[in-house]
Amino acid sequence: MMKKKIYKVKSKVWLYIGMAGWHFLSVDKKQSVEIKEKYGHGGRGFGSIPVRVTLGKSVWETSIFPDKQSGTYVLPLKAKVRRDEDIHAEDSVIFSFVVRL
Repeated sequence: MMKKKIYKVKSKVWLYIGMAGWHFLSVDKKQSVEIKEKYGHGGRGFGSIPVRVTLGKSVWETSIFPDKQSGTYVLPLKAKVRRDEDIHAEDSVIFSFVVRL
């Protein structure tokens, strides 16, 4: 079995205007291009790609989504994770993830 690549990202938490309370992290452009090339064909609804994320002590399964404006993938940041890790909009955080395809 092939070992899955761990993507490590530093990103600033941003709030999506229009959807009350949705916080996101962005995957950098270089890694987003690689992910699209490797896994974009296996994407699900809205081009989403399933991932397992680690941020601090929190680990959860979700999906990353392509952002047409920036050309990068974005990760929705669950309220529970924000509370557990004491994270707020505009905070810079480091997280890692593996693709689950």
